[in-house]
Amino acid sequence: MLTERHLEIFVALAEEEHFGTAAQRVGITQPPLSQGLRRLEALLGVRLFDRERGVSLTDEGTLLLPHARRALTALRELRETGAREHAGGRRLRLGLAPEVPASLAAGVAAAPVRAGERARIGMVTAPTAALLGDVAAGRLDIAVVRHPSVLHGLAAGRVILLPTWLLAPAGRAGAGGTPTPRLPVAVRPRAEAPAAHDLFVDTLASRGRRVETVVVSDERAGLALVAAGQAVLVTADETLTAPGVERRPTTDPPLPLRLRVAWDPRRPDADRTAETARLLEDTLTRKVAP
Repeated sequence: MLTERHLEIFVALAEEEHFGTAAQRVGITQPPLSQGLRRLEALLGVRLFDRERGVSLTDEGTLLLPHARRALTALRELRETGAREHAGGRRLRLGLAPEVPASLAAGVAAAPVRAGERARIGMVTAPTAALLGDVAAGRLDIAVVRHPSVLHGLAAGRVILLPTWLLAPAGRAGAGGTPTPRLPVAVRPRAEAPAAHDLFVDTLASRGRRVETVVVSDERAGLALVAAGQAVLVTADETLTAPGVERRPTTDPPLPLRLRVAWDPRRPDADRTAETARLLEDTLTRKVAP
C-alpha cells in the first residue's frame, strides 16, 4: 500500500541526492529508507533513481516528483484542516423550515452556543420534505420541520404550537382573524410539506368555508399579494407587515404553526444530538410561553 512515508522518502531523496542526508531528514536510518524506496518503486512499477553515479532521478522519477509533492501538500492541508475543525468544537448542521420566523430561527441556531456548548453552527433553510431527506441522508444533524409530516424512521420531539396572525388588506379581515371568503389564502407549494398543508386547509374547511388557495414561493410573495388586495396570508412572523395590510390573531379557527425537531436516532452520536434537540425545543417553547 502506498503511504505518506513512501512519498516523503521519494521527495527527500530527490531533493537531497544523498541517502544518509535524506534519511536524517525524514527521521529514519538509511536501511529503512532504502527499503521504503524499493517498496515504492515496486508499487509504482518504475525505477525512480539512477544509483550508478550517485543518486539522480530517472526520467520516470522526474515525471512523478511533482505529483508526489502535490500529494504531500494535500495530506498536510488535510491534517491542518482536521486540527482546525477539532479545535473549533463540534460541528452542528441545522435545518429550519422557512415558516420559522427569522428572529426565532436565529435564537434556535444560537441556543447551543449560549448554553455553553463548543459548537460551530451551520444552518440552512429549506422546505420540510427536503429537510427530512437531508437528515435521513446525514447531510443535516437536526431539523425544525412542520408537523404533521412523514418521518420515515427519524425521531422527533414534542409538537410545539406557534401563534399565527392573519394578514389581510385593510378592512378585509373578519372577526377573530377569519379569512375573508372573497380572497384566496396564500400558501406555499403543497409538496414542501404535504401533511401539514392538508391539515391547514382542512382546518379552514372545518368551519364550512369554501377554501381557495393561491401558491406563492415564500411569505414575502404572499405579503405582496395581500398588499395588492389579492389574497390573505397566515403567518407566524409577528414582524411581517406592509402599508395597507391589517393584522389579526387567528382564533376562529386557531391556525397555529406546528413544529417539531427531528433527528436520526440511527447515527452514532444520536444521544448527544437528542440532547441538542431538546435544547432547541426549549428555545421554541419559550417563544410561545405566556
